[in-house]
Amino acid sequence: MESGALRLVWRALGLAALAALLAVAAVLLDHRAAFGGQERGAELERLQRSPEHRGHRFENPQPLINSIGGTLATMLHPSAEVTPRSPVPFEPVDRHRFDSPPASGLRVTWLGHSTSLIEIDGARVLVDPMWSERASPIPWLGPKRWYPPPLPFAELPAIDAVLISHDHYDHLDMDTLRAMKDWNTTFVVPLGVGAHLARWGVPRSHIVEMDWWETARVGPLQIHCVPARHASGRSLLDQDSTLWAGYALIGPAHRAYYSGDSGLFPALRTIGDRLGPFDVTMIEVGQYAAAWPDWHMGPEQAVRAHQWVRGRLFIPVHWGLFALAAHGWTEPAERAIAAAAQSGVAIAVPRPGESIEPEHPPALRRWWPALPWTSGAADPIVSDQLDDGAPAPR
Repeated sequence: MESGALRLVWRALGLAALAALLAVAAVLLDHRAAFGGQERGAELERLQRSPEHRGHRFENPQPLINSIGGTLATMLHPSAEVTPRSPVPFEPVDRHRFDSPPASGLRVTWLGHSTSLIEIDGARVLVDPMWSERASPIPWLGPKRWYPPPLPFAELPAIDAVLISHDHYDHLDMDTLRAMKDWNTTFVVPLGVGAHLARWGVPRSHIVEMDWWETARVGPLQIHCVPARHASGRSLLDQDSTLWAGYALIGPAHRAYYSGDSGLFPALRTIGDRLGPFDVTMIEVGQYAAAWPDWHMGPEQAVRAHQWVRGRLFIPVHWGLFALAAHGWTEPAERAIAAAAQSGVAIAVPRPGESIEPEHPPALRRWWPALPWTSGAADPIVSDQLDDGAPAPR
């Protein structure tokens, strides 16, 4: 009787597990459009000719190294401050702010995480636009934003170029891109990402796909697709099938650099030598862990990257909107400020929705609450395979 009862229990558990898997599969199938598209024909052939494409996927010159055990340990012991306990202060953006161009010719409006509106030498560029409530293929599941978009989508000014750094959900948002599909603008993306936009209704004629070190011209701007050290994929079946990148914006009078998502890597120096110096850099500082130091560079290495690309004013991005790692939500900003002070780097940390002209940056002020945070010395993020002859930051 006992063995028979055990078999019934295991059978019930197996059926429950199968039912759960089928339910998950049904949900994913229902939202499969969010997975995007796949390149075919001439676009696929061009992608496969890329020096970064090896075999059936894109690869970094310095492969990403991760500790599975360390990652699990980090997930099991998150900071008590991973998500805000009170409303995050943000600055609602009046659409009329953009009626007049910036007096200096360069203005950055940070809208949270990696979304920024950059006005540079008469052009408007929108970077990694994210207006959805969640960074997920499923509207009711996944990382949820902590505050509404400071600038309502319907009040966006005319945009000359939309830049996408890679196809992860917190950077390439289907609903936002679908809402843009009829815009008379240029969508600049790394190789392979154009298929996602095309599936969501963006005309191929409006999409410019680029490999690292390629350049597109949009109005007065040269837009350079530059290397990053990261990964891609919107499902388990398409990992690294599209390229990831950063961007350098070169105007007649100003230069701006956006890192995209990236670990620290030696070619950042090459970016600075070829395309710098930059009036402003927007470099990711959040969503890191010592167990996976090559995926995201962390605050201290972001300051180092700013120096390597020859930046003047450093604006930290990729923080302050979603919980994607186990560190406290204010920690990236605190560590970035400390590292910048130690290195003599000029830094501005805007409130979400705040506009900054790098030529006249505001005085540094902490708009977030004073919370416990772990220093870079206590928990360093140290990328592998730098091979630059300089000691790793500690």
